[in-house]
Amino acid sequence: MTDTPGRLLTLLSLLQTPREWPGSELAERLQVSLRTVRRDVERLRGLGYPVEASMGAIGGYRLVAGAAMPPLLLDDEEAVAIAVGLRTAAGHAVAGIEEASVRALAKLEQVLPSRLRYRVGALSAATVPMLTWGRPTVDPETLTVLAAAIAGHERLRFGYRSHSGGDSARLVEPNRLVSAGRRWYLVAYDTDRADWRIFRVDRITEPRRTGVRVPPRELPADDAAEFVTRKLYAFTPTYRAVATLHVPIAQVAGRVGDAPGDLEPIDEHSCRLRSHTDTLEWLALRLATLGCEFEVHEPPELIDYLRALGARASRATDTSSS
Repeated sequence: MTDTPGRLLTLLSLLQTPREWPGSELAERLQVSLRTVRRDVERLRGLGYPVEASMGAIGGYRLVAGAAMPPLLLDDEEAVAIAVGLRTAAGHAVAGIEEASVRALAKLEQVLPSRLRYRVGALSAATVPMLTWGRPTVDPETLTVLAAAIAGHERLRFGYRSHSGGDSARLVEPNRLVSAGRRWYLVAYDTDRADWRIFRVDRITEPRRTGVRVPPRELPADDAAEFVTRKLYAFTPTYRAVATLHVPIAQVAGRVGDAPGDLEPIDEHSCRLRSHTDTLEWLALRLATLGCEFEVHEPPELIDYLRALGARASRATDTSSS
């Protein structure tokens, strides 16, 4: 095999099989001399592939874990398997890897041959998750288009359906994708409205990269997740709660209250909670799941919410009328 680049790719493909290859076997496979095999191994090492050589009369080579992730060579079946796995991870919230899955999927699908892209799409279309919990689904194709535009600092066009059902056309400069459970948000600068916005990805239709690259804008927040959280809270009324918990402070420390000073002891049997800003539903849930008696002093909206919740729970367990 006289084509050096082609020979290096073939050698790399062999070494990525998890086994040790005797130099003589590699030389036979590549139809070159042992000296050429050693020279090609040094070339791979120079490209960042950690090839380890074993000592001995024959000698052997294998690819080991290195300090960085080098490019991989995949056959058709491996590429399809990885693409399907990444789509699954992107569509089902697996803590900590959702956005990384989307970025990797965007890179992989960009170089997949059309025949493999068709196989991945067909398999995904034929597969339905058993449990969706009534949440809207997000198309992985949409996610990969958005991720590619973000990576390329490229303007993006798409249709968007608002919460009220109105449709509009958007031209944006995408910044980040944020995963919140099974719901995804796109953080982007809306050029027509000259403002930063968040868009629910399940409401985005027909996203198209424009090919126009723009310098990244500075996000008006420490990070995209914090920006999404702030925007969502702006849409939902939030409250601060003050309550007396009839339990020693040591038993609830770490279970409620997010910072020093949220909890303060009253006596050895009770403590005072001054909560951070949150929604009525979440505040009620936090208090109800503590497993202790408590009294809410403010806000009055939380008192009314708990009273109504208690009445519904009482009616649900009243069997006298049945």
